Formats: sequence, structure tokens, C-alpha cells
Amino acid sequence: MKKILVVFAFAFCSALVAQKAEKSNNASVPTNVKEAFAKKYPTVKKVKFEKEDSTYEASFVFNKVATSVVMDSKGTILETESEIAVSKLSSKITAYVAKNYPKQKIKEAAEIVDSKNKKTFEAEVKGLDLLFDENGNFIKATKD
Repeated sequence: MKKILVVFAFAFCSALVAQKAEKSNNASVPTNVKEAFAKKYPTVKKVKFEKEDSTYEASFVFNKVATSVVMDSKGTILETESEIAVSKLSSKITAYVAKNYPKQKIKEAAEIVDSKNKKTFEAEVKGLDLLFDENGNFIKATKD
């Protein structure tokens, strides 16, 4: 019985700490950023904001898809990144990965749309994010 109480108490405290961390994290986000996010995604209830240099990244699930948006301090969306199935990447991208990263699998894939509606694709391979243009041409690799 004591073990059950200890486990329950630990779980309860962990939930409180996580909830407080989310509130304090979101508390440092400017109101106009939160309002712009809420206007664009009114049905999203759980969102985690992170400050990155002079921008804010909101991570959330939208229509059952892991999504993030990068916004400036005015609340303007600069970029939207949505997780996609690896199978949705073009054959040109998968061929590039097979040639340049033999025996490595693509762990995750995403479609990125910037403020000008320009699409790029990201493939995570071996701790790197490989970025490709809309036609599947390699752009650059960055550390994950």
C-alpha cells in the first residue's frame, strides 16, 4: 500500500511541476504572439512556446499532425512545419539520402512552408536535418 501511495504522490507532483513549467514558459510570450496564434489555431488547446533568438516557436498537434509555427514578436507567422510520413518524400529526396547516407534510414520527415508560401522538405537522418527544396534538390544539412 505504501508503494502505491508513493507512486501516486510522485505522479501527482510530476504533473504539477510540468503544468507549472508550461505556464511559466507561456507566460513569457508576448500577448500579441499568443493572440495571433489563437486566431490562426482557435481549436488548439495545448501549445508549448519556446523563445528562439528574436522569434517564438509554438509546438502543438493540429488535426492529429505534429506541427510548429515560428512567429516574430508581432505575431506574424514566419514558417509552419508539419510532420509528414517519410513515404510522402519525393523519390529524389530518398535517392539523395540513400546515396549520401548509405545504410541510414530517414527517421522523420516534415513539410515546411514559409511566409511567402514557399515549400521545403526536411528529412532527419543520423542526427542531421537535411533540407530540400520543393523539387527535391538538396539545400543544406544542420545538426538536429
